[in-house]
Order: sequence, then C-alpha cells, then structure tokens
Amino acid sequence: MKMARSPKAVLETSLYVSDLERAMAFYQDVLGLQKIDEFPGGRGAAFQVGGGPSVLLLFDAALTLRGGMFPAHGTTGAGHVALRIEADETDAWRKRLQEHGVTIEKELVFRNNSPSLYFRDPDNNSIELAVATIWPFERSQAERR
Repeated sequence: MKMARSPKAVLETSLYVSDLERAMAFYQDVLGLQKIDEFPGGRGAAFQVGGGPSVLLLFDAALTLRGGMFPAHGTTGAGHVALRIEADETDAWRKRLQEHGVTIEKELVFRNNSPSLYFRDPDNNSIELAVATIWPFERSQAERR
C-alpha cells in the first residue's frame, strides 16, 4: 500500500455569491473560464481553470449554507482566489479588465515578479491574477535530480 504523504495540488476551491447567474456571466465573459458543470436547483456551477484539473466552484451562498446532499458550507463576506497567469500576459489582462469595466483595486509586486492584479467580482470577492513565482515553491526530490 502506498503511503499518504501530502496532497498534490488544490483540485477545487469555492467562492460564494448572491446571484449565481450574474456571477457565472462574470467568470465566463470577463475571465474567460469554461463552465463544466451546473448544479441542480441553482446551487452552483463549476469552472475549469486553465487546461488542467483545476476547478473554481461558485456557490449560491444561501443555498449552500442549508446543506442537503452535501455538507453545509459557506462563508459571509468577501472571499479571495488567485488565478495564475504568465508574466507576459499582465498588460493584456489590464486591458481586458478595463474593457469590461472592471477596476483594478491594487497592483502588488512580490519577489521582483510581475505585479499581481487585484480586483472584485460582482459579489465583492477579491480576485487576484498572479504569476506562480510569487511563491517560493520547493521542488520535489525527483525534480532536483
């Protein structure tokens, strides 16, 4: 039996919204995410991020807190998610956000990288577009060889 060591990556993360249709339109139109599932009863939707197995879930906050088939979960107030972009895409993202009327709240530079772009979705969740190198990731032993 293989020993469980550490999860490999974040498979999915969630944001909670008050108007699911409005939120889905924002994530599809502004960020260009691909909707891959919609949950029964207007509970939420799943969006693929990038080309790999990375999923952003949008949940109707009120419905999700009630529970049901899945455990109740949720939060009140603004959440945060950072989506990875490449450094050479930063200017294009600034332009795209501007074209959609989205105000960039802050630009922060971490470890001499391209700036992270922070803005809000229609439910006031904080969205960040950032390069992966803002974090000092440790390489695995296999990668070091």
